[in-house]
Amino acid sequence: MMLFGKFMRIFVMRHGQAQAMARSDQSRELTSHGKCEAENMASWLVNQKKHFDAIFVSPYVRAQQTAKIVKNILVTQTSLTTLDFITPEDSAKKMHDFIDVNFIDNTQAEVLIVSHMPLVSYLVAEFTGGMKAPLFQTASVAEIEYDISSGQGQLIAHTAPASL
Repeated sequence: MMLFGKFMRIFVMRHGQAQAMARSDQSRELTSHGKCEAENMASWLVNQKKHFDAIFVSPYVRAQQTAKIVKNILVTQTSLTTLDFITPEDSAKKMHDFIDVNFIDNTQAEVLIVSHMPLVSYLVAEFTGGMKAPLFQTASVAEIEYDISSGQGQLIAHTAPASL
């Protein structure tokens, strides 16, 4: 069992509810309900006293909008970093490798990843050694306690706007 405070925290968030139709999947925007979901989860993160050392976001419009809402409500100076390899059908392994390489010297960092189904489920499975691959409601957040030295983590919590 891992101990709190000793390891990295990875938060995986699915974007808020998006339009069903747009000229492309990449350009789908959040609905008003999706914006409310993102605001609710951002407020929950504030109440949990979360501070992120890095926020990684998919280039798709709905993920960008979600991340901006979260950033604004958190009132953080942490910049949003767009990664073109965290779109819906991308590889969870690539993000795992990215975290391991980029945080090897910051093993107690807290990072937020804002992306899409099915990748968000695959990310949880990847960081927990395949132990959990939960389905994500829109704007829900999974918290993983991650030991970068072993490359293994544990799902601590999975919270959705509807459960708040």
